[in-house]
Amino acid sequence: MAHDGQMQMTTPVLAGLIDLTREALAPVDDITDRAKAAVTAMVTENGRVSGALVDAHQTAAHGYAWLATYAESLRQMQAWAEKLEAEGTFGEMEKLIHQIAFGEYLWQIFGGMQMNQGEVVRLQDIGLSQEDQRALMAPAVMTLCNSGNTQDARLRLVELMQEQQNTIVGRSGLEEELEMIREQFRRYSLEKVEPHAHEWHLKDELIPMETIEELSEMGVFGLTIPEEHGGLGLSKASMCVVSEELSRGYIGVGSLATRSEIAAELILCGGTDEQKEKWLPGLASGEILPTAVFTEPNTGSDLGALKTRAKQDENGDWVLNGNKTWITHAARTHVMTVLARTVPDTDDYRGLSMFLAEKTPGTDEEPWQDEGISGGEIEVLGYRGMKEYTLNFDDFKVKGENLLGGEEGKGFKQLMETFESARIQTAARAVGVAQSALDEGMKYALDRQAFGKSLVNFPRVASKLAMMAVEIMVARQLTYFSAVEKDEGRRCDLEAGMAKLLGARVAWAAADNALQIHGGNGFALEYKISRILCDARILNIFEGAAEIQAQVIARRLLA
Repeated sequence: MAHDGQMQMTTPVLAGLIDLTREALAPVDDITDRAKAAVTAMVTENGRVSGALVDAHQTAAHGYAWLATYAESLRQMQAWAEKLEAEGTFGEMEKLIHQIAFGEYLWQIFGGMQMNQGEVVRLQDIGLSQEDQRALMAPAVMTLCNSGNTQDARLRLVELMQEQQNTIVGRSGLEEELEMIREQFRRYSLEKVEPHAHEWHLKDELIPMETIEELSEMGVFGLTIPEEHGGLGLSKASMCVVSEELSRGYIGVGSLATRSEIAAELILCGGTDEQKEKWLPGLASGEILPTAVFTEPNTGSDLGALKTRAKQDENGDWVLNGNKTWITHAARTHVMTVLARTVPDTDDYRGLSMFLAEKTPGTDEEPWQDEGISGGEIEVLGYRGMKEYTLNFDDFKVKGENLLGGEEGKGFKQLMETFESARIQTAARAVGVAQSALDEGMKYALDRQAFGKSLVNFPRVASKLAMMAVEIMVARQLTYFSAVEKDEGRRCDLEAGMAKLLGARVAWAAADNALQIHGGNGFALEYKISRILCDARILNIFEGAAEIQAQVIARRLLA
């Protein structure tokens, strides 16, 4: 369909596309292997990877993590394309997304990968020579670089997007049952979340309890908790779809279940039978709202250095003392998963234990109801619907039975077991936020007229929209892949980390570009995109800042 006198163009899809992209994967794997060898040589001392050397060669190590993330992203896009092709659903829109993704990411591997909007890492930064880089100069790669991500391809994709509004751009590749779940939560978001989200944000209000109760009835808090413990026992892939669509409405609503997911994982992986029986049914039903209490003012991502202490009293109960910060939804929750130091004379992760610390839900007027606990609200740019707090423990009592697993010194290990699920869900939230940015950008580009035509008909505006759609699909496929790996019982900390790393960057880029399409109006608080930009910014920080995430990926790959 042509708009504002725009001529309909013939499709710029490359002939033999799937074969071409398949052929391009081998050179990408080759250059990734060369990068691993180069970085390994930089950071190895006495036959072992040295943490100090990884820090000293941080640009190379993190660049290698991004290169490996790009390689995995392209592999998952190829798997998506081949699946759709086999099903007979690999249409023109999907072909353009696939082609543009390969064209863009291959060129970025060649010329510089965008770690964020101000940092580009190049192959020479990773220690690769010009001779090494020639390994990429295969015919399939050259064809895709030169003819994959063209203006014609982007304009044609946006032309197709205009005919398919209010849905995701391109088929997801998921089975029908998961798409039915998506549709259910998309409807809920459109009816119950999107009309109110901007007001909640502007007024800096907590998400209403009515919304939490509705989500409880829909099973959101017990989505992946096994049925024997009161949950629905669904897959991590279903959790991705739900988180994605709720976050598309408002990241605060999409994040409500994150703390329940973390608490449930902690208890399922490390809790005693009695703790599972006590806590999981209430978490699943939403009757028990948890909050995660890990971070401290002077430690940030260095959780091994936590100072908060817990000592056992003569009754076998624990007494907590210390300060925590960036505690989400702390005031009106019923239980805190608290990481504290219990083993005397330790200063690393080996002295940490995890507690299921019960508390009384507070009110807006009086957030702290229990003796020994106090705190204050942290005013934030975005991600406001649950509020952020500092917490102070001053001889705060925790029952002896609420030491997770009944064993000291296991807290850090227990927490690490939850990171896969938490990062998969965060990646899904990022995809949802990015999709909301695309929704708003497309709507504005269609409605707004300039110089006698809609903004969408200006190639640079259309190109922004096209690249949003393409990168959202790349991040989506990487996220779904990590979820399936988790569902299959395979270790997926690497894949989950990559999905979170890429998804967060994609969400920020989408929000920034959508605001740019709005021009001056995007800077006005009355427009939704101003909120989406603020919400997107946190994704590169929580659940592992981008720099920490790249460090973790690099260490894991090099090990």
